[in-house]
Amino acid sequence: MGVWELLLVGVVLLFGLCGVLVPGVPGSWLVWAAVLWWALKDPRPVAWGILVGATVALLLSQVVRWALPPRRLRASGATPRMAVYAGAGALLGFVLVPVIGAVPGFMGGIYLSERLRLGGSGEARAALRTAMRSGGWSVLAELYTCLLIVGAWVGAELWG
Repeated sequence: MGVWELLLVGVVLLFGLCGVLVPGVPGSWLVWAAVLWWALKDPRPVAWGILVGATVALLLSQVVRWALPPRRLRASGATPRMAVYAGAGALLGFVLVPVIGAVPGFMGGIYLSERLRLGGSGEARAALRTAMRSGGWSVLAELYTCLLIVGAWVGAELWG
């Protein structure tokens, strides 16, 4: 697989990660489609293993999302700025503290966004609790799964 094709797969993966945070965009399906494209163009056993793992992980993620309360983020006062902070925090946490850092990074991003918007620590904590109860856990489950898949793809390309 050429450099330009790898770059395009990476761009689709990035769009998928961003799509998880935008309501109505099938972000997890974009991530899966990018991994499928990569596995079809680069038919190594590791690519097929990651495709199978991504499929299983995304199916499990869907089961978890169905078990969680439905998303009502707009009703809770979630803004696009909050989604950007939460996504950036999850990505930064995932990179700084591999794998497990995405969860505190996501929540820290929401807290920081609300702290800047509301000004006080107590109000920001209350807004964080409201956002997580109103569908934040569902978004986090999907984003975390997609981050794991993208991390596996990056690892396979760097060390595979």
